Amino acid sequence: MIRPFDALIPEFRPAGPTEASSGGVGRIGREEIHSGRIVRLSLDTVRFPGGGTGELEFIRHRGAAAVLPFLDAPTDPDPRILMVRQYRYAAGGHLYEIPAGMPEEDHEPWEVCARRELAEETGYRTGQLRYLTRIFTTPGFTDEVIHLFAAADLKVGEVDRDDDEFIEVGSLRLSRALEAVRTGVIVDGKTVSTLLFAGQFLPGAWEEAPEAPPRSSAGA
Repeated sequence: MIRPFDALIPEFRPAGPTEASSGGVGRIGREEIHSGRIVRLSLDTVRFPGGGTGELEFIRHRGAAAVLPFLDAPTDPDPRILMVRQYRYAAGGHLYEIPAGMPEEDHEPWEVCARRELAEETGYRTGQLRYLTRIFTTPGFTDEVIHLFAAADLKVGEVDRDDDEFIEVGSLRLSRALEAVRTGVIVDGKTVSTLLFAGQFLPGAWEEAPEAPPRSSAGA
């Protein structure tokens, strides 16, 4: 028999992996493998909900913020948005994405990170920023969380990109971006999630946006 999840969904608030308490579920050991600029890799010994234990390769990540910039009011029927075309070595070429990046400091708020990444990658500053939701990118092996925002009231300025960022900036209608998701032209995970969220829940999500969560050690 399939268990109904309806009553459980409001309680589902994952906060990242933790050490197991006495007899509890979670990490009971860790072997550090690699610590790099973006990720840290370890081999964790974990106690599972069924009581057994096992080893999992685990990548720790600071998390990131991504922002969908609107050139028109987000409440318009089919607003124009900004996107970037960026070279991604891991993907083997260019991807269409929304601006995104990691915090520069341990306690940098997600809103500050989102505003900075928007300005650095596109040159645009935002007068209005709204929090949408968060996504776990690949929970099978990493705690990376990306916090998704929408931005409006944009003012053009100067870009400030890293040496390894190769980016073009362009605009299109939200409906065209959603069609590009459907046809497999836009395949970047954070971008697909944000566009589908906007297509389904705007303008209500813009007008009733919650506050962004605080930073935590797990990035969530």
